[in-house]
Amino acid sequence: MKIIYQIGIIFSLCWVSQIVEALLPIDFPASVIGMILLFALLVFRGLKVEHIREKSDFLLANMAFFFVPAGVSIINYFDVLKSSVVQLLLICLFTTVLTFAATAGSIRLTLKLMNRRKGGQENG
Repeated sequence: MKIIYQIGIIFSLCWVSQIVEALLPIDFPASVIGMILLFALLVFRGLKVEHIREKSDFLLANMAFFFVPAGVSIINYFDVLKSSVVQLLLICLFTTVLTFAATAGSIRLTLKLMNRRKGGQENG
């Protein structure tokens, strides 16, 4: 019964985000609206992590499965994309390196701030 409750919460958020998307005067993806709603509910304690932990762990563990339809779609349109294959590969390479650099920078900054905080607490 707990899993059904958790699925209900997640689907309700998806449904509300679809409604919000339809009401907005600009195009904005419902999936992003749903993530923002979920984040806001978690931050402002409207929803506890325990309410969705098991189902979200399941979805994260099986995330690769949800990319299969997108991969199949890319293969179906390969004849359209093949004229731009070099540009697409360069963009993928560049953004991958950029993502790695941003992640490394974020980790370094976080570690630096954590060490500074630790040092301040020991001296204080």
